[in-house]
Amino acid sequence: MSAPTAEARPALRHRLAERGVDRTLLLLAPGVVFLVLLFCYPFLYGLQLSFQPKDGGGPLADYRRFFEDAYLRETIWTTLKLAVPAALINCLAAVPVAFRTRRPFRGRRLLTTLLVMPITLGTVLTAEGLLGYLGPNGWLNKILRALGLVDQPVQLVHNYWGVLASLLITGFPFAYLLTLSYLTGIDPSLEQAAATLGAGRLHRFRYITLPLLAPGLAITFCLSFVLAFAVFPSAQLVGDPRGATHVISIEAYQAAFQKFDYPLGSAIAMVMAAVMLAVVVLVLAWRSLLYRGATGGKG
Repeated sequence: MSAPTAEARPALRHRLAERGVDRTLLLLAPGVVFLVLLFCYPFLYGLQLSFQPKDGGGPLADYRRFFEDAYLRETIWTTLKLAVPAALINCLAAVPVAFRTRRPFRGRRLLTTLLVMPITLGTVLTAEGLLGYLGPNGWLNKILRALGLVDQPVQLVHNYWGVLASLLITGFPFAYLLTLSYLTGIDPSLEQAAATLGAGRLHRFRYITLPLLAPGLAITFCLSFVLAFAVFPSAQLVGDPRGATHVISIEAYQAAFQKFDYPLGSAIAMVMAAVMLAVVVLVLAWRSLLYRGATGGKG
């Protein structure tokens, strides 16, 4: 009687498929190519360029120049004073609006369209609108003076408040849409079960909805912060680009395209990236301490 033959070893294709590696991964190829060409390569090129100072002095010369110059170093704090409040206000304002519009009601589509419409305007048109409405000769100041509430126009543009208003207008739609997506992903049966047990609306929101929403709010804050930290047109058009709103992106632009010092511009851009990454890491670390577990999605 012949010995039993050894079981044939599965083909490589089948072994890879058992580990989730199959032809469907080819669908990731366009995204990977896009990421490499439009993010990885420019970032790595800018990083190595920042270590090649135009006037010599060693690979870290431009970084030392930035941090030793108080005027340049102050741009980090100036930008944070704009980006953090803008992201925080947009996130806090998005929660009640998204909470109210997460369920169908008459006029919901129209309201949602109006809320996200600032996305279509862009920062330049938004700045022009703010100048026309909040400027010294704008509608608001005309109304205040006509009512006798002020004698002189209220200065609401070409300063910190003008840029903050622009960031709130352009950033709120993104915060609202992200918050709405997280809210609609929370299983409504959780709140219904709590209501059945006698929990009021405030208690349901505090002990059920908010903990499940917290991870999504952290991500929303991070994305809103990154969007606001890169502010440039608003700081120029409705701000004070040489004073209260001299943000770090303006200094990077001036170094690269006005002084033609591309290594210094790249170094400033790397500092921007490092600051944004530090804030994002801190927020995500806080999120992991605040809540651990599933996000409560329907799936």
